[in-house]
Amino acid sequence: MGSCIICGVDVDGGGRICDPHQEDVVFDFRGNSPDQLVSDRFYRGVVDGYAEFGVFVDLSPGVTGLLHRSELDQRLDSLDWEPGDEVFVQVKGVRDNGNIDLAWSIRQADREFRGVLVQDGDTEYLPDEDGEEADEESDAESDAEPDEPDVTDAEPTDESDDEPVAVDDASETDETDEAAEDDTVDDESADEGDTEESSADESADEDDLDDERERVGIGTLADAVGEAVLIDGEVVSVRQTGGPTVFEVRDETGVVDVAAFVEPGVRAYPDVEVGDAVRIDGEVESHRGDVQVESEALVLLEGEEAESVRRRLAEALTAEARPEGLQPLAGDETVAELADGLLDAAEAIRRAVLESRPIVVRHPATADGYVAGAAVERAVLPLIREEHAKSDAEYHYFTRRPLDDPVYGMDAATNDATRMLQDRDRHDEQLPLFLLVGTGSTTESADGIDLLSVYGVDAVVVDAEVADPETREAVDTLVSPEIDGVDADLSTGALVASLASAVNDEVRADLRHLPAVSYWAETPDRYVELARDAGYDAERVAELREAVALEAYYQSYQDKRELVADLLFEDGGNLAAHVSEQFREKLETEIQTATENVVTEAVDGVEFAVLDTDGYTHRYDFPPTPLLLDDLHRRNANGEAYATVGIGTDELYVRTTADVSVRDVAERAAELAPNADVATAGLREGKIEFLSGERDAVEDAVVAAVAESF
Repeated sequence: MGSCIICGVDVDGGGRICDPHQEDVVFDFRGNSPDQLVSDRFYRGVVDGYAEFGVFVDLSPGVTGLLHRSELDQRLDSLDWEPGDEVFVQVKGVRDNGNIDLAWSIRQADREFRGVLVQDGDTEYLPDEDGEEADEESDAESDAEPDEPDVTDAEPTDESDDEPVAVDDASETDETDEAAEDDTVDDESADEGDTEESSADESADEDDLDDERERVGIGTLADAVGEAVLIDGEVVSVRQTGGPTVFEVRDETGVVDVAAFVEPGVRAYPDVEVGDAVRIDGEVESHRGDVQVESEALVLLEGEEAESVRRRLAEALTAEARPEGLQPLAGDETVAELADGLLDAAEAIRRAVLESRPIVVRHPATADGYVAGAAVERAVLPLIREEHAKSDAEYHYFTRRPLDDPVYGMDAATNDATRMLQDRDRHDEQLPLFLLVGTGSTTESADGIDLLSVYGVDAVVVDAEVADPETREAVDTLVSPEIDGVDADLSTGALVASLASAVNDEVRADLRHLPAVSYWAETPDRYVELARDAGYDAERVAELREAVALEAYYQSYQDKRELVADLLFEDGGNLAAHVSEQFREKLETEIQTATENVVTEAVDGVEFAVLDTDGYTHRYDFPPTPLLLDDLHRRNANGEAYATVGIGTDELYVRTTADVSVRDVAERAAELAPNADVATAGLREGKIEFLSGERDAVEDAVVAAVAESF
């Protein structure tokens, strides 16, 4: 039985801290299994690396936990921890699969705790004690007689003779000192030899690993755990942990982490960079459930050998990245007309996966936008899991970031540029491929796209509506109808669902109902029938649409990956039905209030319904103004000459039954209200911005401009 180092009470099992004081000490963990960790305890750790969703922290070699961003007391991108930094975290729990959930600790220094203990498996002891000595001392205290003499005080004896043996103390001391000096010299020589040997390993000459062993493909390593292998490939990322340097290496068959160790936190092979061709001799191991190679030697390839590696990779990429063809969902002819562009987009996405480049998807936080983003996500994640050995690769290499504003403006682009540059500089990552769906195709997004182009970032834009000519010249790949009018029967969700089936045909069956979900009204019969064949009747499709729209509004900047997947792909009916009911209740309440406060007027034969959105909507609760006005307009439009206008402090939205250009309306309104700085803020959602002091003048000008456009 031990005693608590804080209060001194007896602790069962030989522990050194009582239950009430568990959170008052910090533990140095020296175990080898997550199961040995104790929930709610605080542990010292070392930052391993960052992911989009949090920070990995090593608690001991081979035992790593995740500090999820939701557990932080600040934004993840503002955290100043670097790989290799010592940090303090709390263990929330260990899951059945061995994953460790960590929590934030406001205490980040030894002095801020009341004590420090070492936990070696199930044994606990003070840092200045050796674990075995501590156990032996405890046993000795309980077994020793009270008056037993200390054997170190006994007179020296010779076991072979009863007489004392005379010893020349001086000569023995001299000989001992000389021997010690000889031992010291030998130790120093040995250390120098070790250093030279380490340096030789670090230079990675070793005859350039020119043995006759057969190179193996990275894709086969899962079947070679415990074996020594020789692999050739290209470095796609390098990250420094508190222990080894981890090189992510790919060949034409897959990607794997290669761990090279010099000493804790020291960069191995500093001359090896991203993009280099390398040869690795190492042993295949299973690390936290993932395949990893422990490097014995790593050689930087040059000349013909390097070109051979790159040539194989390029040929494999070309053969694997380009889809064989496009089969539009429901045989949509409008989609078929865009086949070349869609195949280019699919190739760019597949190539990014094969090159281990992150993919960032931007889409509006609307039902249509979420359907489009979720379709791509459904197609790409299995490809990432197939390509990468790491179990968390799908979070690392694919990110979906919804947009509050359907325009890809400077705010969104600055956020994206900041993140990608941090990832490049801090984690040596490649710059990502940006996929903009339902956004980025109009001139309102020009500034944002220009910012990305400064860094040479590849951008793919896919939009069901006609793109501006200027945008076609600004992005690498743009998929959009060429002629006004052909887009009237096509949603972005429907277009991108066909794109997703080209990216990964194996998920085609999962996507069949998505086009129907993306339409709020007048869903084409071909997509209604396709959804029905997939088991989704009209009522079920409506529930999904409404549920996604509601969840898209709340925390709109978050992807809500798992929740959206549950709604669109995994839900048996209860979740979508439950959320859809909330959608209808909230929408009906707002519609009733809005209808009672709509002001109607007729101008030049056009009937207008004007709503003061500042005064008669809940601006910071569901539904958002565009969705409210869409539904209000659909319900009340009675004829070909009808317009709904929602006007707030410095912005307004226009909905019309005729094909009216919002840009033309904004330009005409600017002429009629020259002091209001009227401008188009969003073509797709019919949004116009102006100076708040000229609100009344702008309302009159917009109504007049819309009437002229009929």
